[in-house]
Amino acid sequence: MINVGVIGVGYWGPNIIRNFDAYKETQMVACADLKQERLDFIRRKHPALRTDTDYHKVIDDPKIDAIAICTPVFTHYEVAKAALEAGKHVFLEKPMTSNSAQAEELVELAAKKKLTLMLDHTFIYTGAVQMIKKFLDQGELGDIYYFDSVRINLGLFQHDVNVIWDLAPHDISIMDFLLQLKPESVVATGADHVGKGLEDVAYLTVYYPNNIIAHIHANWLSPVKIRQTLIAGTKKMIVWDDNVPLEKIKVYDTGIIVNRTTDEIYDTLIQYRTGDMCAPKVPMTEALSTEVAHFVDCINSGKTPITDGVAGLNVVRILEASDQSIKMRGKEVKLS
Repeated sequence: MINVGVIGVGYWGPNIIRNFDAYKETQMVACADLKQERLDFIRRKHPALRTDTDYHKVIDDPKIDAIAICTPVFTHYEVAKAALEAGKHVFLEKPMTSNSAQAEELVELAAKKKLTLMLDHTFIYTGAVQMIKKFLDQGELGDIYYFDSVRINLGLFQHDVNVIWDLAPHDISIMDFLLQLKPESVVATGADHVGKGLEDVAYLTVYYPNNIIAHIHANWLSPVKIRQTLIAGTKKMIVWDDNVPLEKIKVYDTGIIVNRTTDEIYDTLIQYRTGDMCAPKVPMTEALSTEVAHFVDCINSGKTPITDGVAGLNVVRILEASDQSIKMRGKEVKLS
C-alpha cells in the first residue's frame, strides 16, 4: 500500500484525492492548502484525511510515500524539489515548472534519488488519445502532414500565466506523445486585450523534421467552447472532438494523390481521394484513474512513466520558446 499526500486542493486537487482514495493500492493520508475553506471542504468529503496549511508537514510525514502537487505553476519547482529531497515519489500537475532549467533539475534529482517523477498530462491517458496513438503506431495514417488543435473558451482568466501556459500544455503534451519527434523551432503570436500583461489569445506553430507542422490555437475570449484536434497523413485523417459525448474520433479515408509528370506546364497533378468515414468506439474510463494506476505501477516496478519528467520538460521548452517568440512578434525561435 502506497500512502499519498496531496498539496493544493483548489480546482484539481479534489479530483486527485478522490482517485487516490478510490484506488485499491493507495491510501490517502494528508493534504495541505493555504486556504482553510478549501481544507474544510475536503474534510467534509474525506473526514479521515488529515489537513494542514503548511505543506512541509505533509512532505515531512514519514508515513507518506508519494506526493501529488496541484499548486500554481510558479510553486511547482520549490514544492517538487522539497518532496524529492525528502525521498517522496512525485505526481506533478502541468505545466511542470516555470522554466526549463527548473524542469531539468527536477529530472536529474528524481534520477539521482531513484524516485518516480510523473507529470499529470491527463489527456495522454484518455481512451481517445490512446486509440489515436494505436492508429499512428500501426501506420494507419501513413506519413504525417500536420497536427492542428483548437482549445478555446470564454475564460477562465489566470492571474499568473498566459493562455498558452494555461491551455496549450494539454495539446503540446498530446502532440509530443503522438509524434514522438523532437521539434526544431517555434513561432508564436498573441495579444493581451485585458491589460494584465498576459496574452489571452495566442497562436502557436511548431516545426518538426520531415516537413511536419503543428499548430495550436488557445483562446480565453471565445464565445464558444471548442476542443478539436485534426491529424492528417498520407493515407488517412483523424478528427478528434472532445466536446461530443459519442463519436469523439472520426477516421476519414480521405486524402490527396500527387502525380509527377514530365510536362513542364503540369509537372505536378493533384488528385483527391474521398473514401469512407468510421467512428470507432472510444473507451470511457476516467483518465485520472488510469493515471493513478500507472503511477503506482511505476513506483512498484521501477518503470519509467509514459508522462515522465522528460515529457514534462519537453512541454516547458516549447512554452518557454513561445513566450520568446511572442515578445518578438512572431519571430522564429530555434530549439536545441
